[in-house]
Amino acid sequence: MTIVFIRACILYCVLIFSVRLMGKRQIGELQPSELAITILISNIATLPVEDLNVPLVMGLLPILTLVSLDVVMSWVGMKSGKMRRIMSGEPVIVISDGKIDQQKLYNLRFSTDDLMEAVRAQGIFDINEVQFAIVETTGKVNIMPKFPNRNVTNEDMGIKNESTDPPAVIVQDGQVMLSSLKRLGLGEGWLDEVLKDNSVERREIFMMTAQTAGKYTIIKKELTKAADKGVKYIDKS
Repeated sequence: MTIVFIRACILYCVLIFSVRLMGKRQIGELQPSELAITILISNIATLPVEDLNVPLVMGLLPILTLVSLDVVMSWVGMKSGKMRRIMSGEPVIVISDGKIDQQKLYNLRFSTDDLMEAVRAQGIFDINEVQFAIVETTGKVNIMPKFPNRNVTNEDMGIKNESTDPPAVIVQDGQVMLSSLKRLGLGEGWLDEVLKDNSVERREIFMMTAQTAGKYTIIKKELTKAADKGVKYIDKS
């Protein structure tokens, strides 16, 4: 049992490292080559755990080899458009100028149900409202509605305002997120001053977000269940 536990821990650490090395993607966003390697790795990883007669290195070596191959092929794909098209294919336009290209749907083996499901997933229930649709290399379908069916934007309404990044979490469960402070151009000195002005200590904070030096929100921890049932907010806009 001890050997199985140790092997499982080692393989777990190697798999986490391998997945991080391959990049951050959801399963539905994997390219064909990445999906194939993911399936192979998952099958190989089970062998040294299920069969103790299989040396651990026989599981680690193929995993690291496949991950290294994926990294190399990804690098080659970044440098060569032709190789990238061979490995991942190309996006396919299935609706253009409001007209469905039935031949391309047939080539992709996309049924009308598949197309309508993709359209409905983006909040459109009438195919006549679609101006343009493209099937990405991951299989995801992106839709552009016709002009009359598009959402009204601030620009359409003539509303002008400054574009800013969304607020970032700078304190989480009492822990200061230094990377977020740095990205916002703020420092711990500013944070300490704000907390002092609001009579709050770091350890009392459940979450604090900030956008600029003049905009922040502090959510205090609920210390007891019998205390105030609502979350305590301090909002400085």
